[in-house]
Amino acid sequence: MSKFERLNQNKDICWHIIGHLQKNKAKHVIGNVALIHSIDGIELAKVIDKYSLAKNTATDILVEVNLAGEKTKNGIAVDYLHNLIIELNKLDGLRLNGLMAMPPQTEDGRKYFKLLKELLNDINTKGVYKKELAVLSMGTSDDFETAVEEGATIIRLGTAIFGNRPPKFNK
Repeated sequence: MSKFERLNQNKDICWHIIGHLQKNKAKHVIGNVALIHSIDGIELAKVIDKYSLAKNTATDILVEVNLAGEKTKNGIAVDYLHNLIIELNKLDGLRLNGLMAMPPQTEDGRKYFKLLKELLNDINTKGVYKKELAVLSMGTSDDFETAVEEGATIIRLGTAIFGNRPPKFNK
């Protein structure tokens, strides 16, 4: 029995995917996670939609937004966000719940948290998605207080709970 299967015997565990999800791995998470935080384009969304429909389910998702235009981060560019959400309206195997973002580590995240909330409010005001969006996944162990002040509904506290990750070594 895998570690996932053992842990999943506890029905109180609610799994979220917060990192980049590769299209070829999508089929493994459908029906096994409560929320995918990292939809960054229509191609990935269509793959998740296909597997969700095949399992006769709808998968809850967040769109990851690359607020600072960082080349090293995933996420949809702010300029393309509305277009992506318009396309998500057409996919019955997905339920968009809101937005997720990671601000640059070298800057104060407050302006990025404010921007993400403004983007969510703009989407709701303009009726871009078929239902109102309420989830803002933003903030980590280093900046969650600021994220909550700016409207975060989900924060990611891995380091605060589990400690720093060991360094990665190249072989």
